[in-house]
Amino acid sequence: MQALATALRSALDLVSPPVCAGCDLPMAIRWPPFCGACSPLLEPVAPALQPPAASAAVALYAGPLADAIRRFKYAGRTDLAPALAALLVECAPLYGGAVDAVLPVPLHPSRLRQRGFNPAALLSRPLARALGARLLLSSVRRVRPTPAQAGLPRSQRKDNVRGAFEIAGPLGDRILVVDDVRTTGATLAELALTLREGGVREVSTLALARAPG
Repeated sequence: MQALATALRSALDLVSPPVCAGCDLPMAIRWPPFCGACSPLLEPVAPALQPPAASAAVALYAGPLADAIRRFKYAGRTDLAPALAALLVECAPLYGGAVDAVLPVPLHPSRLRQRGFNPAALLSRPLARALGARLLLSSVRRVRPTPAQAGLPRSQRKDNVRGAFEIAGPLGDRILVVDDVRTTGATLAELALTLREGGVREVSTLALARAPG
């Protein structure tokens, strides 16, 4: 099995040579996902917000991580998904035995058609696998197309997402909600409220990056 995994990694390197997720420069190996120059520039969040806090994030949305996320989300660089997801997978041991299912924040169908993929879903799949948890891709729907939170004043973001989600399938008792970037947290809070109203006992949220401030 180990020999097969090594062969598969070698084949992947030939098809898609490893590059730094932050600066896009070639690297000799695929892990760690950030090069020696970019790795020290990843900024941790405050200790109280680090996994497995109820509302956690891996790092601040700044520097090389922000550059990587922007290319991933807005330039269609889905090849960066494994490297970014690996940062979430590193947190998996902290949630061991405490999560039944992983739920990526849903996109509205119109936004999904426009972008072509759901960034949170691509990030969530390896994490769910590492946790041995179910991946919920159709249990919650985004039923209202809302303007992007990043383009709104902080005071309007809560109203923007109110009533945006509805339960559409089986859930679980303990759900970990995953998103790429947490700004004010309004979207995650609204989704968590919808889940609790749907009978979920424990809801935690984990973002790849958290906006400073």
